[in-house]
Amino acid sequence: MKYIDEFRDGGVAQTIAGKIAASVEPSRNYSFMEFCGGHTHAISRYGLSDLLPPNVRMVHGPGCPVCVLPIGRIDMAIGLALECDVILCTYGDTLRVPASDGLSLMKAKARGGDIRMVYSTLDALQVARDNREREVVFFAIGFETTTPPTALAIQQAQREQLGNFSVLCCHVLTPAAISQILESPEVRQWGTVPIDGFIGPAHVSTVIGSRPYEFFSEEYRKPVVIAGFEPLDVMQAILMLVRQVNEGRAEVENEFSRAVTREGNLKAQDRVAEVFELRAEFEWRGLSVVPYSALKIRSEYGAFDAERRFNLTYRPVPDNKACECGAILRGVKRPQDCKIFGTVCTPENPIGSCMVSSEGACAAHYSYGRYKDVN
Repeated sequence: MKYIDEFRDGGVAQTIAGKIAASVEPSRNYSFMEFCGGHTHAISRYGLSDLLPPNVRMVHGPGCPVCVLPIGRIDMAIGLALECDVILCTYGDTLRVPASDGLSLMKAKARGGDIRMVYSTLDALQVARDNREREVVFFAIGFETTTPPTALAIQQAQREQLGNFSVLCCHVLTPAAISQILESPEVRQWGTVPIDGFIGPAHVSTVIGSRPYEFFSEEYRKPVVIAGFEPLDVMQAILMLVRQVNEGRAEVENEFSRAVTREGNLKAQDRVAEVFELRAEFEWRGLSVVPYSALKIRSEYGAFDAERRFNLTYRPVPDNKACECGAILRGVKRPQDCKIFGTVCTPENPIGSCMVSSEGACAAHYSYGRYKDVN
């Protein structure tokens, strides 16, 4: 295949669906977690669940970086904008994540905070160059996919001696989140969230490769199939997982071989290792505090660490009691199980983080799946 429309061919999707239906064992239930929000979006957008047999269930995972960002981290960014008079730069979806006291970065901007949406770290660097009399902070979020550009921005700032530029680092790591899910009581003890295998992230895996997932296949006996974000990628990955389960195998397979290798992008990994080191712990929305699951800026680049520069202290904040985002991110509940889904909580007025990004499970179901709920 060469063109994107070839990966969206309905006839081929039906053929793969037929192979899945022929492969499943009627007496067995299959439960697979698509970790990445991009897969969740594809499943909802293209109605892939409707092509699967009734005994094959997809479970939404915590693979949306905007969704797993805890309230306390958003509060830190808002405090910088409103109390420290910095120019705060960040990606678009982050602006709408709900924070404390009914605020978000968007609402803080309406209160006078100088908060700017950027498309890349290069944009944030340019803002710092153009406003040398002001402190400019880049609010960096995301999984391993967006971490290398942040590392490069910090190194570029050091080379240019941009003394007014710093980074509020909230980069988190995929393997640690998978471990947390597999060790959770719902999966390991109670079995209320059965997981027979994972669809591994696509963009993340282009950076870290497929090797990090080998631990989960060996230690937990869970098959992992790395897949692209197109509908045929996802359907093929499900077929590969079904076949692994049937054969009693637990291996890492790479459906996304056109972009992912076992070793990943070594140059990107080297840049990240030069600039960042592991945090001892980091709070994820829905997963609580996860040890060694996030990155912080090394002391050699400490001059560009906003937490050090502004002496910031993290304070955890509980989620809205009516919101079920935490349970949805763990796979315990579905978006439609939340009492405020689609009524109080909508993409125009998100109460929980899962309704903000298009990769969030709630936003995806609101856009593509909620009409089926009335039938």
